[in-house]
Amino acid sequence: MKFSYNWIREYVELPANLSMKQLSYDLTMRTVEVENTENLADALDQIVIGRIDSLESHPQADRLTVCKVDVGLPETVVIVCGGINLAVDMKVAVALPGSMVRWHGEGDPVQVKKTVLRGIESYGMICASSEIGLHDLFPGSDDREIMDLTSFESPSGTALAEVLLLDDQILEIDNKSMTNRPDLWGHYGLARELSAIYNKQLKPLPTAVVAHTPSGFPVEIDETDRCNRYIAAVYSGLKYEPSPYWLQLKLWKVGLRPINNLVDITNYVMLVTGQPTHGFDKGHVDERIVVRNARSGEKLEMLDGSKLELSEDDLVICDANKPMALAGIMGGKADSILPETSEMILELAKFDPTTTRRSAQRHGMRTEAGVRNEKGVDAERMDQAFGVADQLIRELIPGAKLTAYEDCRPIHVTYPEIKVPLSFLNVRLGRELDFNAVAATLKPLGFGVAGNSEDESVLNIRVPSWRGTGDIDLPDDILEEVARMIGYENFDFIPPQITLERAIRQRRIETERAIKEYLAFRAGFQEIFTYPWIADQYLKAAAIDPAKCLRLATPPSPETSHLRSSLVPGMLEAIARNLRYYDSMKIYELTQVYEPGISNPSEEAETLPLMRRKLAAAVVGKDPVKVFREAKGVIELMPRIVQTEALNFIQKDKPDWADQKVWLNIVSCDRVIGTIALLSAQTMHSADIRKTMAAVIELDVEELEPLPSRENKYRPLPQLPLVEQDFSILVDRNVKWREIEDLISGMVRSYAFIEEYTGKQVPNDKKSVMFRVWIGSDTKTLTAEEIDAESQRILKKIRKKLGGEIRQSNS
Repeated sequence: MKFSYNWIREYVELPANLSMKQLSYDLTMRTVEVENTENLADALDQIVIGRIDSLESHPQADRLTVCKVDVGLPETVVIVCGGINLAVDMKVAVALPGSMVRWHGEGDPVQVKKTVLRGIESYGMICASSEIGLHDLFPGSDDREIMDLTSFESPSGTALAEVLLLDDQILEIDNKSMTNRPDLWGHYGLARELSAIYNKQLKPLPTAVVAHTPSGFPVEIDETDRCNRYIAAVYSGLKYEPSPYWLQLKLWKVGLRPINNLVDITNYVMLVTGQPTHGFDKGHVDERIVVRNARSGEKLEMLDGSKLELSEDDLVICDANKPMALAGIMGGKADSILPETSEMILELAKFDPTTTRRSAQRHGMRTEAGVRNEKGVDAERMDQAFGVADQLIRELIPGAKLTAYEDCRPIHVTYPEIKVPLSFLNVRLGRELDFNAVAATLKPLGFGVAGNSEDESVLNIRVPSWRGTGDIDLPDDILEEVARMIGYENFDFIPPQITLERAIRQRRIETERAIKEYLAFRAGFQEIFTYPWIADQYLKAAAIDPAKCLRLATPPSPETSHLRSSLVPGMLEAIARNLRYYDSMKIYELTQVYEPGISNPSEEAETLPLMRRKLAAAVVGKDPVKVFREAKGVIELMPRIVQTEALNFIQKDKPDWADQKVWLNIVSCDRVIGTIALLSAQTMHSADIRKTMAAVIELDVEELEPLPSRENKYRPLPQLPLVEQDFSILVDRNVKWREIEDLISGMVRSYAFIEEYTGKQVPNDKKSVMFRVWIGSDTKTLTAEEIDAESQRILKKIRKKLGGEIRQSNS
């Protein structure tokens, strides 16, 4: 969304030395992300206003005119031009050499140079509005029509940006960062944020007094859950005409096309306050305004010319007989502002965001009003918007008169009051804030801050209406407000205290990783990620009863209201979508499915449905035999690669999505843990999978049994040379190598068994055991005396524990 910096400064006096770089940084760190800033004057560099002194026909071209133009230089310049509306003394936009324009308003900008046109040297270019990006501000009926600036009182040679008041910075704000901030969809809301950031006074908006209005106007709201407030203000004495230049300019700067004074007023109000408004021609409204659901068969032609077949789920604005507008989105063509309009019903209303969004999606209509109503504009903002509208109508149309006013408000919305302990803020912020510090932070944003009569350490926070539509309702939201206004960059980084303990061997986690690596690296599969909610179409295709699936309380859409109980529906959707781009594929997903029941993974307060980890994979191609055998081969080889118990195949329990003949159950430890099968013709038809064959695998990963393996331990390489010593020991025949190993393992760096001998040189009740050890130090190379001492220590321990004779040999 675009914002005009000059427009914002009408509501708050910002620091004089504030740069766009600093403002962008401060806004991004505290409120919303500023994607870009642009000075509109930059695009018009070296484009000036000029006055045509004389005109002559080009001697060699019927459609060209030789113009002598005063551009503020000591002498007039000659410019060859093809414009169709040129006149002597006409003021025009002249692009001097070095400026950038778009030829006929198309393509990339090109640099203007002195050039010769049909034998006559031309200095610069006389521009049409489309050639310098001003077509919406100065529209022409023909692309050869030159931009006429005769009404502007400026001397020749004055920079065009100065003449047209275009020296203004435009801030481009990331819409996603404002999704939960409906208060920021108008210039006044952003001015409020900047006033708080820079501790500047926010100027009030005008208010309207309606106490002496002669009468009301009939308004009926049938669907109070979809519209809880509707203001109808009737003005007479109006005149349909172009808006003054300053109003057109403000709209154009932020991306809206000026239309006429009455429509431009409604758009101006929306851009100031964020509250969409609409005007109806009172002469086309029969008896009253009715806010109701559309009726079956009703149609409506919109302002943009589109014709809608209305749904009973659409909310519409009607008179006594017919629909006149799609509520919160766009007005109808027949009953909105028309050239003959002299009386207008100004609409200000609070519409349900969900209803607005669904209607906009249903009919493919994306409008400025619809976008704002989708965010949840508060009902109190309508008073601000009416004050701005009333002042502007009276200013632009002196004869205008408010003849009727009706504020229909069947439901009064209350806004949150939140109790926040100071300790809650201080512990989480790592700072010691008192009541005054918190109040000084929140009050500029419109929050009411008061002490608690029962507990002085608790604050009572009253949320302003423009933040109370779902944005702020928890102590954590207040914490965020305080933190962002302090500035996240002003908090010291305090690393958490962590005690590292011995890692836990998680064989199942290792098995899952091994499965993914096997499928991706060895088997050539691509991993996919799908949403946990499934479209009803694919549940039906997989023959899964939606009633047996968990249902979301607030689903993304009515068609995706169930959580997956199997990965097969998601795999069907992935196959159908990817077939638009690929004839064959191998894809897999390893993730959780959801089942009815309750689990508490971390703590009792964390209540989640039952979950199981499953694997689904698909091999897609033209040959059914090939895809099935390849899928089967992948499962057959998997246990050996990922080190699990062997898998076998039987035909025991066929799933409903499988082919009648080509299917197998996957068995582990005599338990069926999955299925591999070709998709049935019915399943493929229901899932829109055509002209191909697919083998699908579904496997319960939690039923796989990982094989035990030795525990590997890390041991660093020696930094200094080790000494090898060989020992030959006579021990009793019943002494095992394990006993010797246990004795020496803690005394040496390494050891190895060499041989065991019984024979003529060894007594009958003895045996000779030969082994090798490696001795060393981390701090020095051992001397001969130290080596001998270590050897004697080993011999002494073996002699003491095992007895017998000990023989030693050096290597």
